[in-house]
Amino acid sequence: MDFFLYVIAGAAVGFTIGLTGVGGGSLMTPLLILFGFPYHTAIGTDLVYAALTKASGVTMHARRRNIDWRIVGAMAAGSLPASIVTVYVLHRYFDDAHDYQHLLTGALGAMLIATALVLLFKGRLQRWAQPEAKSPRPPRQHRYAFTALCGLALGVLVTLSSVGAGAFGTALLMVLFPALAAARIVGTDLAHAVPLTLIAGAGHFFLGHVDVLLLASLLVGSIPAIYAGTRLGSQLPEQVLQPILASMLLILGVRFAFF
Repeated sequence: MDFFLYVIAGAAVGFTIGLTGVGGGSLMTPLLILFGFPYHTAIGTDLVYAALTKASGVTMHARRRNIDWRIVGAMAAGSLPASIVTVYVLHRYFDDAHDYQHLLTGALGAMLIATALVLLFKGRLQRWAQPEAKSPRPPRQHRYAFTALCGLALGVLVTLSSVGAGAFGTALLMVLFPALAAARIVGTDLAHAVPLTLIAGAGHFFLGHVDVLLLASLLVGSIPAIYAGTRLGSQLPEQVLQPILASMLLILGVRFAFF
């Protein structure tokens, strides 16, 4: 019965991902915690889940040439080593997962709140990031260095929370590379999110934080549901869906960060 429950949960999250475009970490990790899984198991399993579900999207965007590989490389230069170091610190300096649960809960709550705010103010961020905007930005030759530094912070936070690779990566690209077309922002962010979540997920697997049976059941439910949600999402207004989802994430973020 548990297997079928998790298949249904995977389908529900997959459908919501397809419907809204919001990454699975924002939804799946809190759901698994509400099901009673330990924080470290929910986060580790969700990271591997995210890597596997996003991989097909990278192939599609690569065929359409929607990926700026130089930007992907700059982000990965910061995020992948940071993820590996974060896993090493958890393994080396803590005896048990319960010893660093406060780090996981704090990071999860903070990233859920931040993701909700990005969704709520996405329109303003897009307008601010237009090429003709007069807002100060790093000189062009320094943007890749800033991208690597932001990737470093993202690597730590995603490894600790499983949240943020999608929403935060997208926001970062909109701000630092405002001339980048929307399709290339999505494709570039996705191409970075897959190796980041894969490396972070592999680290959690090494730490014993991945439930393989749970992962399999989530994938069985989510893969067809993502396709169905994507088709329906193209017919529904984003202005209605994303504020509702953002409000839910904000409530969950406050719950995990402060209670």
